[in-house]
Amino acid sequence: MHFKHPEILYFLFLLIVPILVHLFQLRRFKKEYFTNVQFLKKLSIQTRKSSKIKKWLLLCCRLLLLSALIIAFAQPFFEAKDTKNASNEMYIILDNSYSMQAKGKKGELLKRAVQELLEETPENTTFSLLTNSENYWKTDIKTIQSALQNLPYSATPFQLTSILAKINAHKSPFKKDIVILTDAIGLEEKQLKNIAKNDLAYFIIPKAEQKNNVAIDSVFIHQTLENFYEITIELSRYGGAHNPVPMALYNNNKLIAKTIVTLESPKKSINFTIPKQEFNGYAAIIDNGLAYDNSLYFSISKTKKNNIISIGAPEKSNFLSRIYTDSEFNYANFPITSLDYNRIEEQDAIVLNELDEIPQALQTTLKSFVTNGGNLIVIPSALTSVSNMNSFLAQFGKIQFKSLENKVQLISKINFNHPLFNGVFEDKTSNFQYPKTNSSFSISSASPAVLNYDDQSIFLASIQNQLSSVCVFSAPINSTNSNFQQSPLIVPTFYKMAQSSQNHGVNALIIGNNYPYFIDASITKDNIVTVRNEQEQFIPIQQVLDKKVKLQFNDLPKEAGNFEIYNKKEPIGNLSFNYNRAESNLDLVNENAVADYTKIDSIAAVFDTLQTNRTDNQIWKWFLIFALLFLATEIAIIRFVK
Repeated sequence: MHFKHPEILYFLFLLIVPILVHLFQLRRFKKEYFTNVQFLKKLSIQTRKSSKIKKWLLLCCRLLLLSALIIAFAQPFFEAKDTKNASNEMYIILDNSYSMQAKGKKGELLKRAVQELLEETPENTTFSLLTNSENYWKTDIKTIQSALQNLPYSATPFQLTSILAKINAHKSPFKKDIVILTDAIGLEEKQLKNIAKNDLAYFIIPKAEQKNNVAIDSVFIHQTLENFYEITIELSRYGGAHNPVPMALYNNNKLIAKTIVTLESPKKSINFTIPKQEFNGYAAIIDNGLAYDNSLYFSISKTKKNNIISIGAPEKSNFLSRIYTDSEFNYANFPITSLDYNRIEEQDAIVLNELDEIPQALQTTLKSFVTNGGNLIVIPSALTSVSNMNSFLAQFGKIQFKSLENKVQLISKINFNHPLFNGVFEDKTSNFQYPKTNSSFSISSASPAVLNYDDQSIFLASIQNQLSSVCVFSAPINSTNSNFQQSPLIVPTFYKMAQSSQNHGVNALIIGNNYPYFIDASITKDNIVTVRNEQEQFIPIQQVLDKKVKLQFNDLPKEAGNFEIYNKKEPIGNLSFNYNRAESNLDLVNENAVADYTKIDSIAAVFDTLQTNRTDNQIWKWFLIFALLFLATEIAIIRFVK
């Protein structure tokens, strides 16, 4: 037992006062006997005995009364179990990602969590609340009541690492209580490393009752016909058995196709044929799972010619003019000696055709060209400087040339799953006439090969990113060294390598994936490009290049949809944004990641636990009650004991 004011206990010495008074009252009297009082004498003896007992009882009551009063004023208490953390600051992390749309026993997980916070958080408790998208520092439940009631779902998947980093950056001399309310989908142990050793973490993991879900994952152009696109929409099924789901395709909010999809397997691909023209719409399904992944917005830009130049000897580049025809491409060839460097940034693809050496100035320009979304195709010369080539390619990835080998090799392996050949082949062909090379460089690459020789060595390697690609051949393909120019493979290979995904592909960006986007536009540096639709408008980060504008969106927009890009009041392009599908699978709950931390069932239990463990047990009131009882006892003795 401890005392808040132990110095008051010195007043216990005052208990000697009633003892002295009592002793004074019990002093001996001189006996005097009178005649004829025998009966009174007996009565006096009995009365004196009763009086002694009464006075002893009164003394005990008064001593206990005074002792209880003194101890009560000293305020005794029993120390709490966790008193050392009584001054901790509280931080509540609330996961408001779209997986919290799942339904638990009492409704949607996020809405139930918000309701519980509003009902169970003590009004006098100060805390900081952090969500995927909003931060409320040093607040209380009344102050943020309205914000919580209107808390939207966040397009950003739950990232505990980044939220903990914000808390750690918020410097404080106190330790922290961190209450993390999440469904734990995709949670990993490495995300918990930012929890400081001295801080205490409590996890509340609400559980979804129904984990079946169907999501639209992606869309791409499967095949380009003369007047039509054949697009493929991919769906994923999670959980147990599913009923068939209706699926519809819209262009500019007008229904253009509808079907019923039966999900026999976890992955399903559905094909639609649409006119070969500008598209700005979405695909939608209806299921009983999560709602956020039931729509996929995408756009297809108006077909326009790609700008392509080849750099090299004209006599070795004639085959390219037969592939890059005037109907689809603006193609030109330049010898290295007459190349106009100013034209490079205007191109969509550049072919380095058998250059013995790549000048440093050209290397620097091509590095910028690829960074800004251009495709680069590299065909080596038999006289290529290996050191020069390797220093150039090292700027883009891990592709390195080794020695030239003078031996005939057959090109016999096609990587049908490579993005370069996506939608090119209807069937996997294996019995075609293999092209060959008479000599080739041995190359190593960290990226998957597109074409291989029969000994599994690389003939064509490719470094792919979201905006561009760098494709590298391991051998010269002139008619002297190879018959690849006569192979059926040459047309689809060079055609796909030169195509810009932004000019001839599906535009379906993911909110939060901060990849740059380039739009062809000539604007002054004083102009500002805006992105908007009927619900939302924002200004992206932008950089004006020669004839392009580089855009970056960070966490914008807030909601998925189709948008238009404006230069002042003039629309200059379409964009489509979608939510990240990382949390579509509700079976990815990982409670094992928090096995070393405290798991609590509810917000109410958190506050009850902290209150119980950190509040001292004050017992001074009991001593005050005892004092009153002793006072009542004393009064009763005086009144009733004779």
